[in-house]
Amino acid sequence: MGNFSSERLSIADVIVVRVRKFADSRGHFLETFRKADFAEMGVDCEFVQDNQAFSAQTGTIRGLHFQVPPHAQAKLVRVLRGAVYDAAVDLRRGSPTYGKWCGARLTADGGEQIFVPRGFAHGYCTLEPDTVVAYKVDSYYAPQSEAGIIWSDSAIGIDWSVPAERVLVSDKDAKLPSLGAFDSPFEMPA
Repeated sequence: MGNFSSERLSIADVIVVRVRKFADSRGHFLETFRKADFAEMGVDCEFVQDNQAFSAQTGTIRGLHFQVPPHAQAKLVRVLRGAVYDAAVDLRRGSPTYGKWCGARLTADGGEQIFVPRGFAHGYCTLEPDTVVAYKVDSYYAPQSEAGIIWSDSAIGIDWSVPAERVLVSDKDAKLPSLGAFDSPFEMPA
């Protein structure tokens, strides 16, 4: 694991991955994914789809999103340009951290990534204008399985690092239910 290091967040299944950069006068190179090294960290997914999102304004929140079984997704998220505050909420019934959140700042300059396993809602808030986020998922997008929790749910209490009055969300995300109104289909693995 020479090119990667990892840190488990307060919810141990969510991992921040730091990538080693090789820089010289031309710029830099970094390896963003290596299956064997990620497996050593406990990330043993077969990623099947890559996604990318551009957000023009600081304070854009995308989330909290997930897909329900049988199309649940694990995600490996990184920032290509700009910076985000990235958050994950545990939705696994029986988990000691059910309904709790953890998060990390991800930047293009730092190259950090976050692994969000199945059974978590995921979202991020842009901290800089013109931010580009890319992420891998281990299950294909299935519109009939997409779901979410409202970004501002006070029962969860995510600190998005941007004042609520400066937040920009889609109409769709603004209508998502609270955690209390959600009947989770996710179970804590045995």
